[in-house]
Amino acid sequence: MFKTEKSTWSWENQVARGDTGEEWDGVRNYQARNFMREMKVGDQGFFYLSQRDKVIVGIVEVITVAHPESSTNDHRWECVDIKAIRSLPTPVSLDQIRADPRLSEMVLVKNSRLSVQPVKEDEWRIVCDLGGLSPEHCRPLD
Repeated sequence: MFKTEKSTWSWENQVARGDTGEEWDGVRNYQARNFMREMKVGDQGFFYLSQRDKVIVGIVEVITVAHPESSTNDHRWECVDIKAIRSLPTPVSLDQIRADPRLSEMVLVKNSRLSVQPVKEDEWRIVCDLGGLSPEHCRPLD
């Protein structure tokens, strides 16, 4: 899952980048950085708007493996590039996720401040279902 503030980088911004995608920069948490280091090209994730909205609005795909972030000369910070794949027909709110007992162990519920976080396969399927995506439009995580 990739989290952002709408005022910093919106879903519309991500979609507008098309197949070129965008570098997921600005992450200054070692755990979140390490999650990006584990990602492979083709991995998918949710696009989550934090702060006011607190809602998953779309699915993105990793299009580059972790590389040095271009916005800093500090070698500690790396990122992946992502592109938008599809919008969720129905955005899924943090309140919905918290209210669903099947998602009680989701990192978003346990550590909502982490800007890049893993999603388990069963959680992925549940959120896709809540968001109105049929299984053929929401492939399982690799």
